[in-house]
Amino acid sequence: MILVIDIGTTSIRVATMNVDGEIVDFRQQQQPPSTPFPGLVEFNPESLSRSVIELATAAATAAGAITGVAVTTQRASTVAWDRSTGEPIGLGLSWQDLRTVGECMTAKSEHGVAVAPNQSATKAQWLLNSVENARGLDLCIGTIDSWIVWALSGGQSHVTDHTNAAVTGWYSPQSGDWDERLCEVFDTPMSMLPTIVDSVGECAIAHALPGSPPIVAVIGDQQASLVGQGCVSPGLAKITFGTGGMLDTVITEDSPLANSTRRGDGGCFGIVAWAEAGQRVFGAESIMLAAGSNIDWLRDDLGLLTASAESADVASQCETTEGVLFVPAPLGIGTPHWDYGARSTFVGLTRGTTRAHMVRAVLEGVAHRGADLVDAVSTDAGVDVDVIRVDGGMSANSIFVQALANFTGLNVEVSPHTEGTTIGAGRLALVGTGEVATVADTAQMWNPSQVLHPDLSFDRAAARTIWQKATTRSLGWIPELSSLDF
Repeated sequence: MILVIDIGTTSIRVATMNVDGEIVDFRQQQQPPSTPFPGLVEFNPESLSRSVIELATAAATAAGAITGVAVTTQRASTVAWDRSTGEPIGLGLSWQDLRTVGECMTAKSEHGVAVAPNQSATKAQWLLNSVENARGLDLCIGTIDSWIVWALSGGQSHVTDHTNAAVTGWYSPQSGDWDERLCEVFDTPMSMLPTIVDSVGECAIAHALPGSPPIVAVIGDQQASLVGQGCVSPGLAKITFGTGGMLDTVITEDSPLANSTRRGDGGCFGIVAWAEAGQRVFGAESIMLAAGSNIDWLRDDLGLLTASAESADVASQCETTEGVLFVPAPLGIGTPHWDYGARSTFVGLTRGTTRAHMVRAVLEGVAHRGADLVDAVSTDAGVDVDVIRVDGGMSANSIFVQALANFTGLNVEVSPHTEGTTIGAGRLALVGTGEVATVADTAQMWNPSQVLHPDLSFDRAAARTIWQKATTRSLGWIPELSSLDF
């Protein structure tokens, strides 16, 4: 039996998986970060690791013998701790934390290094600067995966994998290791950073769990979802529609984004999809900053919905939006524009606009943004996306998924599990224990719950043209934020 530890931004998920790659037991505990001031997002590392071990111990005890452990986590959230005591030197900084915007601008203007505030490098720099004599201490610095593996191993292993390392801001895609110059720019001693290991294969022993099973898979959450939806070859793209939205796809070695972590002209990033047997597989990622959070807004703030699941029923009360469009940009727009000063916009409202029109427009707006991500990755990575696979909370919304098919002109396959991250990490662990030969072989486990086809009578070109016009209305709304470029 495989034990999967899946740590998201707001909750911990622990599951057990059988050799067929199916979930047997699933447990979840809320663990939201704190936001003491706007832009500051923090968490308690000790509380997080304690909760993970308690939840994982209960699951392992119920399951019996555990042959391997998989760890998948939110990426780039950062912790610093004392190597000898295992005690953090302060709170952890979430990937959402924006306190280091100034440091990011300085890195670009003075050193020509582009790094975003949601990456780890400036977060670690801030943590080291916030504690007196921190650089004189024997510290470990790592992302959530590193911290959790350290805790599970009883302080014996300080590691991370390539998928997590590649989004920190210290990583060299050419060498596949930490970049000495980048560590100097961000004043981070390389001795404090974890050893980079493959995503698949034994990297530590979980002494904190019953039976001390080996940890055989470590991977970032979006890459785990990529594997969980069987997108392990070029042409297949997955989009996870959670709070935000992430499109990931495997790319060929001759792609412009292969062996790179830079942002392309179309707003996409090169990533490491996974590393296996000493070889890295590269991918591309495009990002929407707000997806399901727009449905939360309709429910919690506007009161147009009593529950998120109601959105499909309300939207189905009208066949079209009657010309109403919604551009989802409460935090700005990511790929392809990367305009932090953009803001959400309704256009086309009339006296005849109803609640149903507005709800449908929000669903279709997120679907249009999904189509933006597909268009961008095709341009930047030189990949022709043939099929889209979706997971996350919004994947259960039939109105939304059909709109995504119409706006992309592609078949959309819906994951049978909303948490593709958990599934993917567990199946990687099956490779790590030898139950499955290679990561590529996990593709055979994909079995969508449904497939939606684009409506052949739908005028996609016209819809996308008016969408681009609406998007321009939302851009540059807060000029000082729109001028930020990381």
